Amino acid sequence: MIEDIKKDAADRMQKSVAALTNAMAKIRAGRAHTSLLDHVMVPYYGSDVSLSQVANVGIEDSRTLVVTPWEKPMLSVVEKAIMTSDLGVNPNSAGMTIRIPIPPLTEERRRDLVKVAKSEAENARVAVRNIRRDANSTLKELLKEKEISEDEERGAEEAIQKLTDSGIKQIEAVFAEKETDLMEV
Repeated sequence: MIEDIKKDAADRMQKSVAALTNAMAKIRAGRAHTSLLDHVMVPYYGSDVSLSQVANVGIEDSRTLVVTPWEKPMLSVVEKAIMTSDLGVNPNSAGMTIRIPIPPLTEERRRDLVKVAKSEAENARVAVRNIRRDANSTLKELLKEKEISEDEERGAEEAIQKLTDSGIKQIEAVFAEKETDLMEV
């Protein structure tokens, strides 16, 4: 029973760290990366699908993404979807390819992006602490119902605290990596 609680807490904490990693990938560091377009949705025969399902996304150089739609009629639709996304880029179409130049970031914009990354990291820390709180309250319920002893509860709380410390350490590492990536010129 205690092992189930610890395993559940560990799994949920890892999911929080994975969610933070995904959120950090969306914060662009001024370099072209295919994951920048992962959240762009394109209308395709009546339903919205991700860009990667209707086009090939590649990197031409460190500042340019190249998108090649699989069907000719999709060229203008894909271009419009990229323009209306929250990326703030202007795609240029030439023939069957769309080139997306990624502008270099200003110092002020870099600082703003670091603030965004910091808030994402704080949200992940709060999520990990909430998972710890839930696990500890479940342990207290078990103790109240006399299903576990006080020593078992104390040991389990210490183990959950270690999991929490580990999760927060991983979050700090992800944030530190993103911060250095963003501040790099």
